[in-house]
Amino acid sequence: MIRIVCLLIGYCFGIFQTAFIYGKMHGIDIREKGSGNSGTTNALRVLGKKAGIIVFFGDALKAVFAMLLVHMLFRESYPEMTALLRIYAGAGVVLGHNFPFYMGFKGGKGIAATGGISLGMAWQCLLAVAITFFSIFFATHYVSLGSLCMYVVFVIALVVMGQMGGFAMTQPLLIEMYVIAILLMIMAFVRHRGNIERLMHGNERKTYLTKKNKED
Repeated sequence: MIRIVCLLIGYCFGIFQTAFIYGKMHGIDIREKGSGNSGTTNALRVLGKKAGIIVFFGDALKAVFAMLLVHMLFRESYPEMTALLRIYAGAGVVLGHNFPFYMGFKGGKGIAATGGISLGMAWQCLLAVAITFFSIFFATHYVSLGSLCMYVVFVIALVVMGQMGGFAMTQPLLIEMYVIAILLMIMAFVRHRGNIERLMHGNERKTYLTKKNKED
């Protein structure tokens, strides 16, 4: 039951659609522009760098806040599984971001929110995913490729830290945490299936931070 509660708490945070709200404040429905995705990359391409930064931090911080709330609420009642409950909250945020009920369950892809999850789990996880994403992004300018590689590294970092005793949980709880992380990764790959196909055919769109984005 406590796991469902944490998922629901995360979902309530996740449905705060930063890109959609920011776009509406500027007279634009982000779902009708660019890729139609309610996330950081589309906000960057449609509304500019400032919008992209605001949306990124908004989507990342909602995961951090949800996980922090869960930690504060249940750390005394469930001290042996606080890390597990945090990732349930983080998973709820991604679900809320990707499938907001008031937008016909059509949201973003949850990558910025996953960055927030990595911080909510451990700073080492954040460091690993940040280095991975930005290294690949600046080398290729493919947000999708950096995002997918970031997810793989997130799972690996979580497992390594867990097996080294970084989360102070029993092995069954650790395995449950790994399964959640793997499911989130699988969902990210499914949400990016169009991007993966374009990457394989060499026609994925590139994104630039220092100059105007354009079709390649």
